Amino acid sequence: MTDEITHQDDHDPFDPTKIPQLRMIEINNQVKELQTIIRDRETTRSDFVFCADRLIRLVVEEGLNQLPHETTDVTTPTDQVYHGLKFGNANCGVSIMRSGEAMERGLRDCCSSIRIGKILIRYNEDSEEPMVYYAKFPPDVSKRKVLLMYPLLNTGQTAIAAIRTLINHSVLEDNIIFLNLFATPESISAIVKQYPKITILSSEVDQICPNYFGQKYFGSE
Repeated sequence: MTDEITHQDDHDPFDPTKIPQLRMIEINNQVKELQTIIRDRETTRSDFVFCADRLIRLVVEEGLNQLPHETTDVTTPTDQVYHGLKFGNANCGVSIMRSGEAMERGLRDCCSSIRIGKILIRYNEDSEEPMVYYAKFPPDVSKRKVLLMYPLLNTGQTAIAAIRTLINHSVLEDNIIFLNLFATPESISAIVKQYPKITILSSEVDQICPNYFGQKYFGSE
């Protein structure tokens, strides 16, 4: 039986359009400028944080568009009925500590009451494998759509460990939406090969990943 999920051939140039699990925010001049400032070594930390927060907000808002909505009617102050939409209640965020926590404020700015869980992952010095040291989720996380937040995908191994942890807590694979700022082609390919039902939303896929993001954002350079 043929696998219906398209995977990237390691020998072909990376083409995001061939990976249905990957979705990109619209790349306009504003987004490109934010990406440029974040990558510029001359950027001050205050400007870096300001631009990172703006880019995070754009990614988060597009991530919210991937969540299920339902129709609702409300009455306006002028007693008119407005036919609108609202989010379903079964949503939550999960940040991969520490750099993923940079994305929490952007999510809370858009959804002030959303619940946010955390995962702490460190690499084992001997095996060089990612190890989960801490995980705390809403008690009913298995029934929720999960916005998993981590700004950088370099090899994808940290993300794979986090996804595996959510699945071990009975979260459905296709209920996971991974919110990301910068990813490498290798990381995207590794994730979708192992977990072909998740959705990844990013602002950029490039061979050069700004691995200093967390240190500069939190001022721990």
